[in-house]
Amino acid sequence: MKTLPSILGYLLFAILLAVPPVILQNTGNGDWLVPGFWLVFFYISGLTFMVISAVVLMNAKNKEYFVQAYLAGTTLKILACIIFIFIFAMKNKVNKHVFLADFFYIYLLNMVFEVYVLLRNLRHKNLR
Repeated sequence: MKTLPSILGYLLFAILLAVPPVILQNTGNGDWLVPGFWLVFFYISGLTFMVISAVVLMNAKNKEYFVQAYLAGTTLKILACIIFIFIFAMKNKVNKHVFLADFFYIYLLNMVFEVYVLLRNLRHKNLR
């Protein structure tokens, strides 16, 4: 998998992921979003972008370490997100159910894209 299409694909995915929250805000349903939603969104999206970029670049440099780079990046991402959740919850008074729904909307869909990139890279590796 080429580096540039993967990165551009993620940027397009992040834009599409931001569309439903923008629609919620503009239709008067902003109470479904926690205050600071965009901070959470950009934090998790930024982490995912860094993980995907690092994994795709590692695949381009040395294909033997692709899976290890993916696992290390995903582990660091989940740890960074857990720390972020604790700090965010301590500093902001939010509805916990809305926060969990918003967090998992962002995190799980980003994880789906990461798995998609992993499977695409492994599929191309097996076709050779």
